[in-house]
Amino acid sequence: MEFTTIRIRQDGPLAYLELNRPDKANAIDDRMWQELRAAMQWVDRTEAVRVAILSGAGRHFCAGIDLSMLEALQRFAAVECRGRGAEQVRLMILDLQDAVTAIERCRKPVIARIHGACVGGGIDIASACDLRYCSADAYFSVKEVDVGLTADVGTLQRLPKLIGEGMARELSYTARRVAATEAQEIRLVNRAYDSIDALVQGVDDTARSIAAKSPLAVRGTKEMITYVRDHSVEDGLNYIATWNAGMLLSADLEEALAAQREQRRPVYRD
Repeated sequence: MEFTTIRIRQDGPLAYLELNRPDKANAIDDRMWQELRAAMQWVDRTEAVRVAILSGAGRHFCAGIDLSMLEALQRFAAVECRGRGAEQVRLMILDLQDAVTAIERCRKPVIARIHGACVGGGIDIASACDLRYCSADAYFSVKEVDVGLTADVGTLQRLPKLIGEGMARELSYTARRVAATEAQEIRLVNRAYDSIDALVQGVDDTARSIAAKSPLAVRGTKEMITYVRDHSVEDGLNYIATWNAGMLLSADLEEALAAQREQRRPVYRD
């Protein structure tokens, strides 16, 4: 797929994915939704990539859904059969949800590097990432109620698991802005950095630290944490036992043990 709304760059084991509509504050149009899914599939299938960093070009991370998409909904209201129009709206929403869920489906960790606005659909995307970091100028808002919508692409499903139900309800009901310092306090982000430069360096350091670990072990860890979020502890324990019955005796384990014996850094295959 030829990308026009997401810029992709690979540097060794790291993939940099940049939302690239800076003149629109990276508002998400239909093309960007589709390219986001394709970009996550590319990260997943590119063996040399071990970690992805998702950021936004220009002044903001993401200003949410492009209003042109909301206006396009009007065509469904004009369908002669109201039921068929509603069915088309449902299919469109499910497709957008799938584009965001592609971040979770990707076997590799995805880190959100957030500056400026992270609003509406930006929250959908960020909350699906494995890790979130921001700069001091960042702010967050679950904006949908301000335009007469109930958030429907993942925020209301993922945010309570990240920051707790009470705080998720407050932010979703009020659409108020959350500054970077508060975002760190409520665990919406892992860490807020003093500047964009510090953010870029800090996220790179974290990504390269993860990339140096066993790729198979990191991928398995992402699978287990994502699974147990929506299942019982017992289910999670059973799944990891089954998973490791097939994955534990790997070349990565042999290399880790050899590196310890030889007092050197391990070198893992992709």
